[in-house]
Amino acid sequence: MTKHAKLSGLLLLAFLLSPFIFAQETIDRVLVLKSEHKLLLLSGTETVKSYAVALGSGGPEPKWRQGDHKTPEGFYRIDWRNPHSRFHLGLHISYPNEGDRERARKLGVSPGGDILIHGLGTEFKWLGVKHRLYDWTDGCIAVTDSEIEEIWRLIRDGTIVEIRH
Repeated sequence: MTKHAKLSGLLLLAFLLSPFIFAQETIDRVLVLKSEHKLLLLSGTETVKSYAVALGSGGPEPKWRQGDHKTPEGFYRIDWRNPHSRFHLGLHISYPNEGDRERARKLGVSPGGDILIHGLGTEFKWLGVKHRLYDWTDGCIAVTDSEIEEIWRLIRDGTIVEIRH
């Protein structure tokens, strides 16, 4: 076997194994930057992966109440998963937190809930990456189906989710 063939073989093996090596990366935080329409998977201070996202159709302000179609801002956790989501796969964010509940109580409204990081599902799959051209969710964070599959594999329940303007 020539040097070139051995090197090619090693490179092919590294390529084939890269998803398994990558999957071993510890993702300890999800950071959503609403103003940039980005979702970052972080390990310590290192950005491991970045995704462009669509957000809530209610505008850039933080979520105040149920039905406003806004994406919340604050610190949350991934608290459960929906493998049968209408939007392919869904990772539930623990909105509302205590501050969200207190603000809603003072306003005399329900804070709402059911905020997820999700894919497109059969209804919107045909849009593919074009779904990012406008904010269309009810306050959720949307990525493509292949991206939510990757995110689903890389993060664990209990992972911190920080959503910033």
